[in-house]
Amino acid sequence: MNSLTQDLSIFKKLNLIKEPVGVKFLYRKPKGIEKLNKKMAICEMIKEAQERETPFYMTAEDEECFGSVALGMVETPAYAEAGQVGYELDIFAEARANSRIYNYLPKVKKGIINYVVFAGLDKLTFEPDLLILTATISQAEIVLRAIDHLSGGPRESKTTGVFGCAWLFTYPYQTGKINYTITGLAFGMKAKEVLPEGLILFSIPFDWIPILIHNLKEIKWELESYKEGVVKFKERESKILEKLNKEAEAMTQ
Repeated sequence: MNSLTQDLSIFKKLNLIKEPVGVKFLYRKPKGIEKLNKKMAICEMIKEAQERETPFYMTAEDEECFGSVALGMVETPAYAEAGQVGYELDIFAEARANSRIYNYLPKVKKGIINYVVFAGLDKLTFEPDLLILTATISQAEIVLRAIDHLSGGPRESKTTGVFGCAWLFTYPYQTGKINYTITGLAFGMKAKEVLPEGLILFSIPFDWIPILIHNLKEIKWELESYKEGVVKFKERESKILEKLNKEAEAMTQ
């Protein structure tokens, strides 16, 4: 596990509503990091890392929901793949609807990930595989503009009503794509009261972290358009469009 070399201090300047959390997936047991030693869902471990004074690692025996399934630490129970869990919890009309998600649910092959390390940003000493950001709408708008800054987008969010952890942890790690969701929409996190509703939860894969840092340093965090009020904005927008229309007309003459 490589020591942290990136400067992640830009994320502190965002003053996010919750501390960012670094996540590391390991084949071998990490050295010098304490074990979680209590059972909880993997989504709850984000909250645990935000509140804990030191980094920790988990194994399959510490995870009491289906996060260990998404990470390939244990096999998927047949009853789960048959859709019985979501049906019994009154989430789906029939088990077949719950069962269908297993055809496209992101999942790591068994045995590749055996340990997962969590650490809040202030305690982060290793290069994270994922950086989890919890943001208000206004904070998320800045993050999304930074993501779009060089590429233009499009913005894409992928999730399912259940098994949200697969899209938060496995999907970004496997694809290299940033993913995000709104807290309160995923069944497990809502039932377990992991975070308040209406926040934006980002999962940033390792290859996007330096890009996002670079872009956050380049963009204007507070745009004039958001500060000047609707009347002044419309006036300024109208002048810009008028200028561009005149330039376009001149080019055709």
